[in-house]
Amino acid sequence: MGLPKLGVRLHGGLAPAECVALARAAERAGFGALWFAENPFQRGVLPAVTACLLQTERLVVGIGVFNPYNRHPTLIAMEMAALDELAPGRTRLGIGSGIGRQIVRMGLDYSKPLGALRDAITIVRDLLRGATVTYRGRVFSVSDVALDFPPPARAPEILMAAMGDQALRLSGALSDGLMISNMCPPGYTARALALMREGAAKAGRAPPPTVVQYVPCVARPERAAARAAVKPTIGGMLAAYWAMYAAMPAVRAAMIADSGIPEPDFLATIARLEAGAPATEALDDRFVDAYGIAGTAEDCLAAAERFGALGVTDLTLTFVGTQPADDMAYLGAAI
Repeated sequence: MGLPKLGVRLHGGLAPAECVALARAAERAGFGALWFAENPFQRGVLPAVTACLLQTERLVVGIGVFNPYNRHPTLIAMEMAALDELAPGRTRLGIGSGIGRQIVRMGLDYSKPLGALRDAITIVRDLLRGATVTYRGRVFSVSDVALDFPPPARAPEILMAAMGDQALRLSGALSDGLMISNMCPPGYTARALALMREGAAKAGRAPPPTVVQYVPCVARPERAAARAAVKPTIGGMLAAYWAMYAAMPAVRAAMIADSGIPEPDFLATIARLEAGAPATEALDDRFVDAYGIAGTAEDCLAAAERFGALGVTDLTLTFVGTQPADDMAYLGAAI
């Protein structure tokens, strides 16, 4: 498929003013989309999303993702329709079930995350199409509800964030596209798209056309410096994910298998990280290639094409390190 469309990922760990500066930098560099990751207890992203829409002219701004526990599906529809009034046709929406352990900390029931996703996508989609909705779901229900103002002229596509096998199949059966998170190597992407297509076929529909994937990135003229700069982010997330799945041996086994790195080497690297070794020393180039995109502009574009060959349509780069705006400009000049 060649080079995917390239976008930039921001998140609730950044203050709105910093997001605006990076949005302007992304637009100047020629990137086409800006995606905001929102997690419980970080900043809500709507202030930054609104500011970025007002301070840019052509960037498509996506939310990836809202979860229906923080926001009831009716509220998601209300906010997305209002954003479309502000910037018609420039918004996109991703919905995910959220991070379970954080949802539980709010005192909410997280026992049916796939049911919550099915309910949320169904309700939000119908409301954004201007329908009056009565729906009885496993987690969320509505009775005779509709937006009290005109819906978008063209409802934004609704993408679904998915990780597990059942969720990936559901994304194929229900959503307009799949969102794949950071720390998902190409081996995982290939398996995820196969499961998404399987779900679509079982539902008797064409596979969703859009696949958005997040990847950490450092792009600089000095290859070695760029690859060293991405390692702390990869090492930190790899250690956190490994710890999070301590009670789930099947997930840990999948992490190893999808990485393409031999199990003894993978486990030895995890042990070094857990013992406190700096990521710049613990991680070799195989981990950079599996979990990030880093190096010269030519290196980064070649790595992006690998994801395009798998079926990723929109590769969304999380520019990490100390100079994200400069890295955007450098990579943008080569696109």
